Amino acid sequence: MSDSTDKKTGGDAANPCGSNCDYTLAFWVLRLWLAVRALLTGIEKFGGYKSVQVPVIDPKTGQPDPDQVVELKLKFYALANYSGIPSTLKGKFANEWLPPFATAAFDKVLGPLLIVTGLMLLVGFATRASLFIMGLIYIALTVGLILIHQDDGISWLGIHVALVALALMLVKHNKFSLLKKW
Repeated sequence: MSDSTDKKTGGDAANPCGSNCDYTLAFWVLRLWLAVRALLTGIEKFGGYKSVQVPVIDPKTGQPDPDQVVELKLKFYALANYSGIPSTLKGKFANEWLPPFATAAFDKVLGPLLIVTGLMLLVGFATRASLFIMGLIYIALTVGLILIHQDDGISWLGIHVALVALALMLVKHNKFSLLKKW
């Protein structure tokens, strides 16, 4: 049997894992990027800043100078900081046709949903389902941005939807998942 007809490697002797290896690697890169993007975006929904005044250290003595203080903004995460829809955008939805209960519900579930789908995708749990849900989230976000005329955000979300669609096309090359069928 010649190398060109070898079924195990896809006929390419230079590439021992065959052409499917490239698709598998492409899927893993996409899956990792989409998972990290969703996970960190969801976590950032719980982020906040607080200002802290810190005395300046005197370079000669190495001691804090009580007469001079610097104000620092420190980032911290807490459940109390949660905001699914940024406060700068919430007011823009007041004049739109979306019912207030729908906007409020979306605001409550967006962060946790991004975290859960990101984790699911990261560990390979129901990869197809998590990608599909992630695509639906990005479509819902796109609808909101269309209503408030945020064209730049719409373009970015369009890229995200395209990446999710590409990942769904490549999911058959997923070599690591907890529920392969889903």
